Amino acid sequence: MATERQLSEMLSEFARTMVTDFPIQRILERLVQRIVEILPVTAAGVTLIAPNTSPRYVAASDESALRYEQLQTELGEGPCLVAYRTGNAVAVDDLRIDDRFSVFGPRAVEAGLVAVFTFPLRQGDKQLGALDLYRGRPGLLDDRDMAAAQTLADVTAAYLANAQARADLQDSSERSYASSVHDALTGLPNRVLLVGRLQHSLRRGRRTGKAMAVLFADLDRFKAVNDAHGHPVGDELLVAVADRLGGLLRPGDTLARMSGDEFVILCEDLEEEAQAELIATRVVDALSAPFELSGIVVEISVSVGIAFAGIGGQIPEQLLRDADTAMYQVKRRGGHGHQVMDLRERQLSRRRVSLQLDLRGALDRGELRAEYQPIVHTADGRVVSVEALLRWDHAIRGAIPPKTLIPLAEQSGRISEIGKWVLEQACADRHRWISGTGCDDIGIAVNVSAHQLMGPDFVAMVGGVLASTHTSPELLMLEITESVFVQDADRALIVLNDMKQLGVMLALDDFGTGYSSLSYLQRFPVDLVKIDQGFIADLGRDQTSNTIVAAVITLAHNLGMGVVAEGVETAEQQDRLVALGSEFCQGFYFAQPMSAAAFGTLTNRVDDNVNLRLPVSA
Repeated sequence: MATERQLSEMLSEFARTMVTDFPIQRILERLVQRIVEILPVTAAGVTLIAPNTSPRYVAASDESALRYEQLQTELGEGPCLVAYRTGNAVAVDDLRIDDRFSVFGPRAVEAGLVAVFTFPLRQGDKQLGALDLYRGRPGLLDDRDMAAAQTLADVTAAYLANAQARADLQDSSERSYASSVHDALTGLPNRVLLVGRLQHSLRRGRRTGKAMAVLFADLDRFKAVNDAHGHPVGDELLVAVADRLGGLLRPGDTLARMSGDEFVILCEDLEEEAQAELIATRVVDALSAPFELSGIVVEISVSVGIAFAGIGGQIPEQLLRDADTAMYQVKRRGGHGHQVMDLRERQLSRRRVSLQLDLRGALDRGELRAEYQPIVHTADGRVVSVEALLRWDHAIRGAIPPKTLIPLAEQSGRISEIGKWVLEQACADRHRWISGTGCDDIGIAVNVSAHQLMGPDFVAMVGGVLASTHTSPELLMLEITESVFVQDADRALIVLNDMKQLGVMLALDDFGTGYSSLSYLQRFPVDLVKIDQGFIADLGRDQTSNTIVAAVITLAHNLGMGVVAEGVETAEQQDRLVALGSEFCQGFYFAQPMSAAAFGTLTNRVDDNVNLRLPVSA
């Protein structure tokens, strides 16, 4: 019979294990061994049972207990199953004469068992299994031993519940971590996990002396797929791309999804750089094959940039930036190919980052200014408007060309702020020019980037500037390029129609250098077409240019639009444009871009009721 001291010591011993991470198997085996030491039984065992599953043995004090536990599981009959189903203890003082277990009883007696006492393992209303106590002689346990046995069963159940809670918490933590380092859509490693593997790979490269490469792959025309078929198809495409790329990897390579349609492949243990280029070629070829998605066939291509780490050199973020830079080199060539990082391009990339930082305070430092180039009547040189041209005089680097400045402003998110400043400056300068002169009808033209046009409250901003500078809307010409329509044609149409409601004039700049120009002319509310200077340069020398310029002028006039020829530099070009019917010209032949003060000097020479004219001879 168990004494209170023995039971108390045992309960104290197992209470201490409740807050440990000891393996459950070891604890339960120790438990059944201790039960045999303090209760009048010869063996003990624990069987766990879950709904709709077979019982499973967990612990036994010796080989005999193991046989009895396994026998009940094998036969599907026995005291432990009854205790599990009913939630009540089962006492069998002599299996030789007890008829409750017709199958288990004889087999157990044959194995040497005489009496068995089983206690349910419970957690609230939930049944977990049973604790079985065995002995080789008949007779009941007294009430105190039965109560002690049930207490020990309850301790066992509490320990099992505690162990399961720890396991669930560990599983939850592991799932949470896995979720934090994997892409939810494709299941691939995300940027966080990729950077960690890059760090490990770089350290490994220092030890092995082998090189590694990062391949940065960006899908071409992915936005067009989303626009045409919707985001669900776009997501389906990304999953299909991930699956196809996964089939191209070598053992040990890592494929990750950075964001959007960007994927990165980490290639380790390279014997030579050509191995990475071979993988890149396979990637380009594989993604060129059509994708069948929900009954839709989609064709795309991919641009891949490659950066090599050398023997353990560089840091993960630099490698990713280098591969990204190389990828954009492919994009600028039209996509569908691969490019190894050019060190000169890295220097240019660093210069762009530096310029982006410098651009933050350029306005406050007074480094930005506007210059103006007149737009004239082709026939007589009469100035009808001036185009505002943004200039950046960097304190250290000097003049930064517009083709560098505008993309920097867009990438840094400062294009709307700078664009508003140019519009305010141009309208304010125009107001000063016309004061006290006869140049009231001279208009102002301002370039607008696609990012600025699509920004929030663009129409309200333009209206506010016109009101604050007392500028008539019909005297403002906003110049846009075809990139506006390529980015989001539907949104662009809404904004441009709102601008027309405001009364502002619209010009399509650099006409002929983009795509689907004729469809844009037909669909969008454009007042003026500006023919790109590339076509004007060969007028009179190249019949193809003559034909194109003549066709554009005729088409624009038939659609009720005016025409400006850009880049006019010679009298011969002007004469040819007069003959072709182009109303307006702009170029060095008439005037180079000039400061606001210089143009103001020109307007001050004009008497009342006399139009401002520029010379039209060489």
